Amino acid sequence: MTAVIAVTAMSAMSAMIRRPARARHHTRGQPRRAARQRGAALLTAMVIVTLVVTLASAMVWQQWRAVQVETAERARAQSAWILSGALDWARLILKEDLRSGRPTALTEPWATPLAEARLSTFLAADKANADDGPEAFLSGSISDAQGRYNLTNLAPAGGKIDLLEQAALERLCLAIGLESSVAQRIANGMRDAGATGAASGASANAPLLPQSVAQLAWFGLDDATIKALEPYVVLLREPTQVNVNTAPREVLVGAIKGLDLATAERLLQVRQRTPFSGIDKLKEQLPGLDLADARLAYTSSYFEVRGRIRLGERVLVERSLVHRLPNGQVDVMRRERIASLELAGS
Repeated sequence: MTAVIAVTAMSAMSAMIRRPARARHHTRGQPRRAARQRGAALLTAMVIVTLVVTLASAMVWQQWRAVQVETAERARAQSAWILSGALDWARLILKEDLRSGRPTALTEPWATPLAEARLSTFLAADKANADDGPEAFLSGSISDAQGRYNLTNLAPAGGKIDLLEQAALERLCLAIGLESSVAQRIANGMRDAGATGAASGASANAPLLPQSVAQLAWFGLDDATIKALEPYVVLLREPTQVNVNTAPREVLVGAIKGLDLATAERLLQVRQRTPFSGIDKLKEQLPGLDLADARLAYTSSYFEVRGRIRLGERVLVERSLVHRLPNGQVDVMRRERIASLELAGS
């Protein structure tokens, strides 16, 4: 289309240039006037050509942009649909795990990540059509949210701080190389944030109740501290106990008073062979320790599902926090998407 417009404009320019040339044969006595006419015609034609080419380029660019926007929107919708399928896969796995009646442990099928696989191998009706499918690759994993320390335990009703829970968080902070004052700051923030909505007389300067670990910055924590805490803490909508069968050794040190990192590492090796199903089995591995105040669990209800789809060099990651109910139903509490342009092998 641009070429047609340009050719038309060039034809018009040629006609305008030739017109003064014909007039030259009839006005031989006026050479200067004819030269001025030819110059004006040439200048006018050049302006017209420039204008036409500019308008045509703008039209082509607008059309290209519309195509790119439509393509990106289609890819986003397709990716969202595929990632919803990954979430349905997690629901099925967690529901079957509940039916088994076994402890929630890292030896169960839900803890095995879904390796990256080409999506067309699942969507194609037969192998002959597999090569016609999109170059999309899907992977995913499920992790136990109760394997981390739940910061909601610190002040569950927005009132007084639970001193036992604060002591557990202090032990966790020391185990990962942070100062114990970090636990005090978080406990104060959770108390004040919870009281904001619970009492009409709460201070207007009280912080908001965070919904994710990254939002602990509202309590004045720096990025390095938040990054150190992120693998070991979580924020759930209700108090929970630490699952002995899935928690890392640092979280176990925080949850069990008197436990050291070496003994915690031995617990990890024991549970890998035989997951703990009750307090009695755990006491056999921890003689001399008082577990009366330890708030521990052997099954879990909260999980984090991670879905990852790769389309060429574009990677879309979605993290979902889900709650498994006693009847096997899995409710999605929070979904978070992270889009990036990572390399295909990253």
